[in-house]
Amino acid sequence: MQADTHRSGAGVVGIVGASAWTRSIRAQVCAAAACPSNVLVTGPTGTGKEVIARAIHAQSPRASKPFIPVDCGAIPAALFSSHIFGHLKGAFTGAEYAALGCFRAADGGTILLDEIGELGSDMQTKLLRVLQQRTVCPVGSHQETAVDVRVIAATNRDLEREVSSGRFREDLFYRLNVVALRTVPLCERPEDIAELAHHFLSKLAVNYGLPTKHLSEAALLQLYRCDWPGNVRQLENVLERAAFSSRDESIGVDDVFDGECRAVHAVVDPSSILPRVSLVSDPAGNCTAEYSEHCCLAAAEGRCPTMAEMEREHIRRTLRRTNGNQSEAARLLRIERHQLARKLRKYGLDVSFPKLVRASKRAA
Repeated sequence: MQADTHRSGAGVVGIVGASAWTRSIRAQVCAAAACPSNVLVTGPTGTGKEVIARAIHAQSPRASKPFIPVDCGAIPAALFSSHIFGHLKGAFTGAEYAALGCFRAADGGTILLDEIGELGSDMQTKLLRVLQQRTVCPVGSHQETAVDVRVIAATNRDLEREVSSGRFREDLFYRLNVVALRTVPLCERPEDIAELAHHFLSKLAVNYGLPTKHLSEAALLQLYRCDWPGNVRQLENVLERAAFSSRDESIGVDDVFDGECRAVHAVVDPSSILPRVSLVSDPAGNCTAEYSEHCCLAAAEGRCPTMAEMEREHIRRTLRRTNGNQSEAARLLRIERHQLARKLRKYGLDVSFPKLVRASKRAA
């Protein structure tokens, strides 16, 4: 069963969204995880390149071994060899103890060389030798040590252009670019915004002990209108600030859109995607029970869900939020209690909250 999940991409952890690109990248991650080759992940800043690298590691046979991320752009050239390859005690002034270095620390696992395009020519040469020989030589030593490490590199630069201009070694590029994955800006996949928002708000609630907050419809519609130059990272930061600043469980437009995000424009018509994405919240990309039965069928048929399908799902979600309390659900839905009862009968919804939960778990 686990193998089937890996092949389908449904169990890929951390890659959240409902867009065609997200579905595609989940499948690519599963394929990349199954082979030992080096991977190059390219794309704009803030689009989740490290998330993809971690997902590849988590899906791979190396998942039980270390995952070591290295920010190549943040390491001074003078310290690069020591940081990456390790050093012996006394190898240089201040080396009061020996250090493994990132490659030996990642032995058996995966190393992420983030911002690989920032490396200078000398460092590129040293890294190339490691990739070719699969050995490292700590600073202060002449003895090479074998390492078994899966290398994933990431950059927001166009490395082919860097190669053409002579700023990046061609042989290193080909060593890294065995499996190539590319991220895209958030503005090109607005279908992911609702799921990402739900994911980030849920994570904040867990990490900081906050009540789980949700976006008002008006705030969500405005999220679709932002061009998000900082991509997913910017969205996460905006939602974190909004979660702490809002005074109730519903996050409104004023909580989200301060001076940073007020300049909005219609990058996409929200009405064209809101019905499709607002019903999905499972970070793994799985549908809930009722969504799978009604709305996923609509998606498979290449059409938008009907109003009845959307209303049924909205009522079911509201009941889950209120732990099955119909009076509270009716208040949130702004309808009378007897109207809600009629809709429950109309759509065949079980009013028992525990049963709703069990049904969702069975479907998942």
